[in-house]
Amino acid sequence: MSKLSIIIPVLNEGEGLAATLDVLADLRALGTEVIVVDGGSRDATIQRARPRADRVILAPRGRALQMNAGAEKASGDVLLFLHADTRLPADADHLVLRGLERSGRAWGRFDVKIEGQSSLLRVIAWHMNVRSRLTGIATGDQAIFARRAAFQAAGGFPAIPLMEDVALCKRLKRVSRPLCLHDCVATSGRRWEKNGVLSTMVLMWRLRLAYFFGADPKKLAQRYGYE
Repeated sequence: MSKLSIIIPVLNEGEGLAATLDVLADLRALGTEVIVVDGGSRDATIQRARPRADRVILAPRGRALQMNAGAEKASGDVLLFLHADTRLPADADHLVLRGLERSGRAWGRFDVKIEGQSSLLRVIAWHMNVRSRLTGIATGDQAIFARRAAFQAAGGFPAIPLMEDVALCKRLKRVSRPLCLHDCVATSGRRWEKNGVLSTMVLMWRLRLAYFFGADPKKLAQRYGYE
């Protein structure tokens, strides 16, 4: 059986990171490696991560850069990229490793459910999962995973500030179709509800469409609210 490494890029996630990492404790006890990659946090992120992860490393700020740095240090044959506000199912290691082995696929992702007060979040999650199956493109919220060899052959995440997940999936599709697991990861709906679910949904669609037509990811990141 292959070994799984979970890579979590973080920036000022001290408030909720401990809960995310505590959920992974059982997986760590069974041999899964957990690597936290900090992009320059100014809160207690690093202090809370160190006793709960196998490695905590520093990298230049930027989700793509941080995840690539974590992949370089990882010892696993399969790499899983997890957002700090997303929780994996308890048997994620078996789901990923056995799923890849049985399917012969090189990469994949989970279905996602978005937690929050608005009932629209369930509709959005359903749409994300269906769209991903149809297009073979996943989002970072779906906990993308890949065999190390396939990730390296794809050149890792491109060094862009937004849509790095979409760009990586396009590269990985040249190797194989994704393994689309029906099992769900649970991700926070805070960013959706903070600025309004409908307005956030419209913004995301506009950004994806603009990226499809060749817009500069740096400008898209500014529109999304990244510094």
